[in-house]
Amino acid sequence: MRTDALVGRAARFGGLLMLLIVLSAAGTAGAQEKSEASANGVAAAPTVPTAPTSPTSVSTNPPTSGSPLAPQFSIPDLGNRQTFSAAMRLVVLLTVLSLAPAILIMMTSFTRIVIVLSLLRQALGTQQLPPNQILIGLSLFMTFLIMRPTWQRINNEALRPYMDGTIDQETALTNACRPMHDFMAFQISNAHNDRDVLLFTEFAHETPKSWGEVSMTSLIPGFILSELKIAFYMGFKVYLPFLVIDMVISTVLISMGMMMLPPVLISMPFKLLLFVLVDGWRLITTGLMGSFT
Repeated sequence: MRTDALVGRAARFGGLLMLLIVLSAAGTAGAQEKSEASANGVAAAPTVPTAPTSPTSVSTNPPTSGSPLAPQFSIPDLGNRQTFSAAMRLVVLLTVLSLAPAILIMMTSFTRIVIVLSLLRQALGTQQLPPNQILIGLSLFMTFLIMRPTWQRINNEALRPYMDGTIDQETALTNACRPMHDFMAFQISNAHNDRDVLLFTEFAHETPKSWGEVSMTSLIPGFILSELKIAFYMGFKVYLPFLVIDMVISTVLISMGMMMLPPVLISMPFKLLLFVLVDGWRLITTGLMGSFT
């Protein structure tokens, strides 16, 4: 066994040695060929294209459509008003679509509505009923209805004149910000939350004397704080009657000695019954939409 192993190792060593000898011989032959070529003065050089013999041989005509050098695409003429207007409409559309969620959340009535509806669902104790899609959809349609006069002003004063070419882009942006500015300022002033705006104007080192002089960078965060304050205040008022029902049910269960029975399991049907009897969805919707007038 040991003899066979030694023979195998010797054979592998011999094969490796022969491979090294062949590689070294090939390298030596290549070096000799290079030295001989350099000694004979033979050097491989790339061929250099010859210049035209006369200037008349250079063609000054552009390549025709049948030529392989003809351009395969064309750049749209932005000097044409129709082409430029279509391109700008596409840019405006993409910009609005990308900024629509931020505008909807920060500068409209959506924040107040969705917070109140979420607190209502927690007060009912129904966990995921109604689903988030239902609450978001209801909040969106209520927001569209509340913001319709403001958006109509933006369309009439900014968007449509800009598309018709009667005003430039800077004027259109200024006209579009004015209705939103008026809406947010009215809501803040109506809720007596002027201090929320003054907080940001002081940090921005601004001294506005009227609502028209407040910049959008200070008005938008002040509007968000005002909406959060109003939403939680309305949510507390919605939560209060359901909290009373929970306290009554828990007191009755403790007095009966039912310590192991969860009060939420008993109080939820009573809360649903009360909410349906008073037509709660209509009252909540009326209160939310009436708070913006």
